[in-house]
Amino acid sequence: MALSVREYRARIKSTESMKKITRAMELIAASRIIKAQQRAQSAAPYARELTRAVSAVATYSNVDHPLTREPEDPKKAAVLIVTSDRGLAGAYSSSVLKEAERLAEKLRGEGKEIDTYICGRKGEAYYKFRGRPVMKTWTGFSDQPSYEAAHEIGRTLIEAFLADEGEANAVDEVHVVFTRFRSMLVQEPTDVRLLPLEVVEGEEKPDNGDVLPLYEFEPSAEAVLDGLLPQYVQSRIFFALLQAAASELAARQKAMKSATDNADELIKKYTRIANQARQAGITQEISEIVGGVNALADANAGQD
Repeated sequence: MALSVREYRARIKSTESMKKITRAMELIAASRIIKAQQRAQSAAPYARELTRAVSAVATYSNVDHPLTREPEDPKKAAVLIVTSDRGLAGAYSSSVLKEAERLAEKLRGEGKEIDTYICGRKGEAYYKFRGRPVMKTWTGFSDQPSYEAAHEIGRTLIEAFLADEGEANAVDEVHVVFTRFRSMLVQEPTDVRLLPLEVVEGEEKPDNGDVLPLYEFEPSAEAVLDGLLPQYVQSRIFFALLQAAASELAARQKAMKSATDNADELIKKYTRIANQARQAGITQEISEIVGGVNALADANAGQD
């Protein structure tokens, strides 16, 4: 019985050590998520105004740009999946991968082939374990993305979209699957079609005497679109990475808090069982002593 008590005490000690680790990771995630959330919020106005500018240029320039041209019969689509580099974040990465599987099934149902691009070691390991081909991966910055990384990803996807039809990496559409940060409690896996670009504002006629805005393009509308549209794509990717980073930290904080709470429950459970085992051992020892004393007394009485 004493051996069982030692076992439970060892389990209590190891659980307490694990609790310290999960508590520390929870505090680290909580301290970093504020900055990640502020970065995502500060990038939102820029992304919104850039979207309006791109929409206005595409609407009022009447220029047929390659990045806005809808293919007549799209055959292949590129899908960028944004996952985490590290684990211990609950169902964060698995939810994104599940959304990516749903999107891939939808695209295959439309008769399109899929070229997969991965951002994050978890997604890379998921596809590698299943032996699925991946065009390119980017890792090492899931919780702290930089614009340089978004620029590299955007450049690769634009090159694939603008490639000639006969090239191996040529695609007709580009989709991004990431986790949108709604709040500390809600993170929503989302898929967005990035290319070809869609005009947002449209060509509505003015109401109540409003006047349509006038735009002048220098040096030309084509040159403006050539410089603006790639920047728009990279900005959208950067915004998706920032949203994913905030979601990852929020998911990790929740997971580590849950792990810490579970460790507390395990410590209480093991402590209670250890006390019961110790009490049972003491009771057994007392019973053996009493039994031995009674046996000696009966032996002495028989000799008399």
